Amino acid sequence: MTISKYITFDKVKRWSWSFVRFILMAGLSFVILYPILQKISTAIKHQSDLYSPIVIWIPENFTLENFKSAMSIMNYWDTLFNTTVLATVTTILTTASCALAGYAFARLKFKGSKILFAGVILTILVPPTTILIPMYMNLRDFSLGGIIPLLTGDTVNLLDSYWPFILTSITANSLKAGLYIFIFNQFFRGIPKAIEEAAYIDGASIGKTFFRIMLPNAKPAIVTVMLFSFVWQWNDSFYTTTYLTSADVMSTQLSSLPHNLAIYLEGSTSSVDPFYLSMVQDTGILLAMLPLILLYLLVQRHFVESVNRTGIVG
Repeated sequence: MTISKYITFDKVKRWSWSFVRFILMAGLSFVILYPILQKISTAIKHQSDLYSPIVIWIPENFTLENFKSAMSIMNYWDTLFNTTVLATVTTILTTASCALAGYAFARLKFKGSKILFAGVILTILVPPTTILIPMYMNLRDFSLGGIIPLLTGDTVNLLDSYWPFILTSITANSLKAGLYIFIFNQFFRGIPKAIEEAAYIDGASIGKTFFRIMLPNAKPAIVTVMLFSFVWQWNDSFYTTTYLTSADVMSTQLSSLPHNLAIYLEGSTSSVDPFYLSMVQDTGILLAMLPLILLYLLVQRHFVESVNRTGIVG
């Protein structure tokens, strides 16, 4: 009788839900952290530790040679600079163009706007591989609607340069641009129309209202889109390896790291230990992840607040 007095159904329900949340968070943390911890453990192992039966997580022979080899073969610092420049430029241009498109769909009603917005949503669902060939051919023989051949007599090959990323970012057609337009659209819809109407009464134009009133209030959406765009562009291997075949960026360097390491060590891929190649490749992946981890640690508070305010979750 005394125990039932203190243990009520609401308390049991609350404790049970707390336990379930703990299990879910622990499982999710394990799924996320396990690959990172495994790569850290692999990166600091010596090659001899690969065949030691007593070495699982903590290496018997601690070494940083894997980092030195990966950084040397990847030309790490130049690659880091090139990737940062590419991700930063595309992030700024994508955020600007998607903000304009999102505001247009949210506030400027015109004939066919719903059909166009449905097309934007469709770009989120359609795999990028379906439009790869026409985009590749268009960028290989870029004519700007026939204007360039009319002036110069021939088309321009934009492949193996930053121009494909710049053009797709300016036109809100870059990687995941449909999602970014949707985020801005939902955010601008949530801002009361009375704010814009007051600006129109004061004589402000649509452009002035957007840049002076709407855009400053859209900081949460801007932060969210910029972080998503930067991380996805940094990790992208599909478009980057298609458009930039010879540039030193993270995705191309990681994809060619085992082959380059084999050539660097032995001059042939057949005479090098494949497990050691995998070890150095894991180290290269860890080096590629490190800037993003540092970035997240610096902006995690702003990122969480922005995601909550844009309504992506909850």
